[in-house]
Amino acid sequence: MESNVFEQMAKKYDTEERIELSKVIIKEVRSELSDRASKSLIDYGSGTGLIGLEVADLVDSVLLVDSSEQMLEVADAKISNKGITNAKVLSSDFTKGNPGLKADIVLLSLVLLHIPETKKILHELFEVLNDGGKLIIIDFDKNDKISHPKVHNGFLHDELEKVLAEVGFTSIDIKTFHHGKNIFMKKDASMFICTCMK
Repeated sequence: MESNVFEQMAKKYDTEERIELSKVIIKEVRSELSDRASKSLIDYGSGTGLIGLEVADLVDSVLLVDSSEQMLEVADAKISNKGITNAKVLSSDFTKGNPGLKADIVLLSLVLLHIPETKKILHELFEVLNDGGKLIIIDFDKNDKISHPKVHNGFLHDELEKVLAEVGFTSIDIKTFHHGKNIFMKKDASMFICTCMK
């Protein structure tokens, strides 16, 4: 991930559009976590914590992991301001290796599209998960209107399912849950949620 791009964006990252989109994602993620009491969650590529901090009440602990220090500074300020006692931040980039973390749930919300080597990061996340752990991915469906040298133009469900299975994930379930205007690089797009188990 180009951290410097995200560093520059950090201060003004929480735009009205992003907050509106995050509400749609939070609703979907919360329904996946409703039965996950007494669990640890890593929000990988958490940015300013738009999603991870909004589900902190459903789990024992939340670790916001991002490679952008500035994004995490914004997230840390939110944790203090909101008095969230079970959330922490960590600057790390799992594409360069896992710092020995373990969790029951790993969440990636609109992050996979920014990582060139899909299989490599999914393998790292598989290693992070405890046995019986759950991976939740929110991302965009494949969109031929999008073309960018540093971003995947979304994902086909069957292709993603194949890669997840190759990595070792089971009980893979992928479904499109939202269609929105101008939500993916100013283009209309749809988002899917993928859940699978280690």
